[in-house]
Amino acid sequence: MEKFYAVIGDPIAHSMSPVMHNDLFQYYEMDAHYLPLHIQSENLSDAIKGLRACGIAGFNVTVPHKETIMAYLDELDPLAEAIGAVNTVIHRDGKLIGYNTDGTGFLQGLKNHQPQFSENKILVVGAGGAAKAIVYALAQASVSHITIANRTVNRAAQLIADCPYDVDMRALTLDDAAHKLDEYDCIIQTTSIGMSPRMDEKPLNLNLMREDVFVSDIIYNPFETAFLAEAKAKGARVQNGLEMFVYQGALAFELWTSQMPDTERMRRNVEQQLGGNYVNR
Repeated sequence: MEKFYAVIGDPIAHSMSPVMHNDLFQYYEMDAHYLPLHIQSENLSDAIKGLRACGIAGFNVTVPHKETIMAYLDELDPLAEAIGAVNTVIHRDGKLIGYNTDGTGFLQGLKNHQPQFSENKILVVGAGGAAKAIVYALAQASVSHITIANRTVNRAAQLIADCPYDVDMRALTLDDAAHKLDEYDCIIQTTSIGMSPRMDEKPLNLNLMREDVFVSDIIYNPFETAFLAEAKAKGARVQNGLEMFVYQGALAFELWTSQMPDTERMRRNVEQQLGGNYVNR
């Protein structure tokens, strides 16, 4: 009997997840299919009841439902509960169980380019949902130091106060961080600045950045944001968000099927669909 999986969100038409997962199901000869489901916030409760009733095997969750979905689940993985957001759900033994693979997916991609990241002094730009998942995953991995820089410093401070892991952290404004940029070994950009319609904008002044820094931007469309382009021009090694997207999807696939998929195949597939040039090539 064919199993079915989905991604729920609003909007959803742009999602690369169906292309990525359906290719994997075909490649591994699994009797399964993955659908994009456009669910508006006012219909979320009814949608979850319907998904549960029709026996969905698992699903991904994207904006704006990552936090509100938690109220409709039976169990939460400890990391997802700490982050306060879910991006992957398993339907097992009649229960819907929520996980968050965003932060751990980011770390998997980071290890490919910055294997000693736990010894780095890291600057995270932004304090939204993606930043929270990444910061918690970094803190869980016991990095030496994390600074969170945000336009509203109180939001960064609250993220630190809520973090359940004991790591050296501080909150700064974006301007203060720009003036201390030479202190950092790794810079992680987590905001939406750099995506359409703000493709020419950059969230942080990089004038004081060292040449030996590693810079990651979680945006992958466009493949190279203005922020990454400037960092690369200044001599930094750079990474866009494609690997985070691929690995969070791979970890979800593993949770559903108990099989870790071919991440290189996933990356090539998404890159081909987007028709871009990956910045690490």
